[in-house]
Amino acid sequence: MTAGDYSAVREAIKKTIPQSSYDDGSAGPVLVRLAWHASGTYDKKSGTGGSNGATMRYKLEASDEANNGLGYAQKFLEPIKQQFPWISYADLWTLAGVVAIEYMSGPKVDWKPGRVDDVDEQYVPPNGRLPDATQGEDHIRSIFYRMGFNDQEIVALSGAHNLGRCHGTGFEGPWVPNPTRFSNTYFKLLLSSQWYKRKNSVGVEQYNDEDNELMMLPTDMALVKDPKFRVWVEKYADDKDLFYRDFAAAFGKLLELGVIRGPEGKAFRQYARAKL
Repeated sequence: MTAGDYSAVREAIKKTIPQSSYDDGSAGPVLVRLAWHASGTYDKKSGTGGSNGATMRYKLEASDEANNGLGYAQKFLEPIKQQFPWISYADLWTLAGVVAIEYMSGPKVDWKPGRVDDVDEQYVPPNGRLPDATQGEDHIRSIFYRMGFNDQEIVALSGAHNLGRCHGTGFEGPWVPNPTRFSNTYFKLLLSSQWYKRKNSVGVEQYNDEDNELMMLPTDMALVKDPKFRVWVEKYADDKDLFYRDFAAAFGKLLELGVIRGPEGKAFRQYARAKL
């Protein structure tokens, strides 16, 4: 395959999304989650973490409880890496998230190549930088403000919970009835459904609808409890186009965290950047 043929990589990613034996028959949601978690370790103060480096390949980051289940996403993408050995894991993981969102009827997210893979564990960010779903609005802000996001962007990115379901993290179930199609249903349900705090089958507290078919996390409920977050929940519930536009902008920003490119677009490795 021709090096730099990202269209071919996109097509290969599309072909791997249908997975009959995986959640709801689709790898799409877990590919989005991989891109999200690979990028969401960024700390703007120190300049560490983020999507450059693909450091989740190393045990320290892979073992973070917030990353449970993401080995499946990496496994789905490994044949594509072997097919296109010139693409970095960092580029492949982030591109897969973008392709999956579009495949599932979501917005087109701007994406640029050029990330490089770290060759050792030296710059693996510490565990604990990803959101803890058991927490409330103060925790959410501390996590996202650390990366450089504002309240509006926090709510927009939370809309990724239109996709997939929880398991392997202590929480159980999908957020929406159709977890393989991108939409603003998550926001509508946050506002329109009655949510009851219950303990699930493994004894973890979460929120379920009356029929016990859908669930919300404590961090989800914080978005309707906090008035500054809630205003954006209401806007996105009412205006799908606005949500799609804002989500695409915020997700594109997320994927660029920790990426500092040279004049030709190729990113510096973190350990090389530290010597600049």
